[in-house]
Amino acid sequence: MMEMDTAAFEQLVVDELDRLPDDMVNGLENVVFVVEDRPEDGTLDLLGMYDGLALTERGQYGMGELPDRIILFREPHLAECDDEDELREEVHTTLVHEIAHFYGIDDRQLHEMGWA
Repeated sequence: MMEMDTAAFEQLVVDELDRLPDDMVNGLENVVFVVEDRPEDGTLDLLGMYDGLALTERGQYGMGELPDRIILFREPHLAECDDEDELREEVHTTLVHEIAHFYGIDDRQLHEMGWA
């Protein structure tokens, strides 16, 4: 398993967010990005998760709503990757995958597009 402390991993996530195309991130509204060590069940199987209501499913969504969350799990990413270049690529893919869920793109569609 690769080693990287939380602060360094969070910075890597910020760097990869900055590399995403503007048209992908400009539409994100009321979304926070969170880094956690592992999913609640403690496994290393899940790299990321979208916790919220997809844009396509929102009816009357107004002010005062709690933000949706895109969570990246640090330890599963480190277990999956052998070096920092591979880690950056995997974090990038996870971000795109979870942002797609915000826009209402499901896993089937992501698979067809090569992102799942």
